[in-house]
Amino acid sequence: MPEPQLTVAELSESGLLARIFPRLNNGSEQGTSLVLGPGDDAAIVAVPDGRAVVSIDTQVQDQDFRLEWANGYRTTGFDVGWKAAAQNLSDINAMGAKATSMVVSLTLPPETLVAWVEDFADGLSHAIHELGARGCSVAGGDLGRGRELAVTVAILGSLAGKPPVLRSGARNGDTVALAGTVGWAAAGLALLESSQRADTLTPEQRTLVERQCRPVPPLAAGPRALESGATAMMDISDGLVRDGIRMAAASGVVLNLDPAALKELAIPLLPAAELLAADPMLWVLGGGEDHGLLATFPAGVQLPPGFAAIGSVEALAATESTGVNIAGMPADAVGWDHFAD
Repeated sequence: MPEPQLTVAELSESGLLARIFPRLNNGSEQGTSLVLGPGDDAAIVAVPDGRAVVSIDTQVQDQDFRLEWANGYRTTGFDVGWKAAAQNLSDINAMGAKATSMVVSLTLPPETLVAWVEDFADGLSHAIHELGARGCSVAGGDLGRGRELAVTVAILGSLAGKPPVLRSGARNGDTVALAGTVGWAAAGLALLESSQRADTLTPEQRTLVERQCRPVPPLAAGPRALESGATAMMDISDGLVRDGIRMAAASGVVLNLDPAALKELAIPLLPAAELLAADPMLWVLGGGEDHGLLATFPAGVQLPPGFAAIGSVEALAATESTGVNIAGMPADAVGWDHFAD
């Protein structure tokens, strides 16, 4: 156990790595993908399928998370590690693939506590294991010094010989379906940024905060969707409407969402909405970071476990452009944009 106030500036890079490495890959199934792991100049990863699904994502302090929120909640290293793993695993999931390995770049201010970094490694490892990506290994990464905390994860996945599910395959008559949740992380973010103290929240409200800090992407749903013939699929990271517009544009169609299904999605958000006098539908339509899956399936196909129908795909009318409708009316492009928001 490190001294509680020991900082990274008081350790060498090798000393810090020696504390991190034993915490990584805890419980993961060391499959055939990782040939050479951490410790050399580069990792070696096998690609049995001949194709590698690749994604990368970054979290930056005060842009993607705060160390202390307005309501008093303190973001832990475990939170940041978990979220770094979850959001990248979700991107691989959205292609119908399974994650095989990741590399992690961590930028640390010198005053960062060693205990925080160890907690980060634990969060990363536990997310891989508990979210169900046990065949994924941490192959290596990089440590650097900077003014603010920043985490970048690059991840590889395998399609196991199957074709990927793209955003561009939605067809007229398809069923639009959702796996996972929408709006929970956005409701949690609103609670974190409110004046309602974290220690006064109800269990239901705390669950929403947890989904912002530790999202739970439905990793089993992506491969199931591929096996069930999904025509299009994507991760909902920036909001149901914004990401739906992207799928519609890629496919050249309109996604028409069912108001009754959307109202059902808003019900779990009521504990936060009532407390903050907010409209939960705005979180359903515009809230990101739940990392659920938006997918389309041929009409009449039984949806795989974990998916629920929320609308249908329609061909473009002569004067219509691609986008998302709700009961036939265009939905506003609400959602997260890193540069516009």
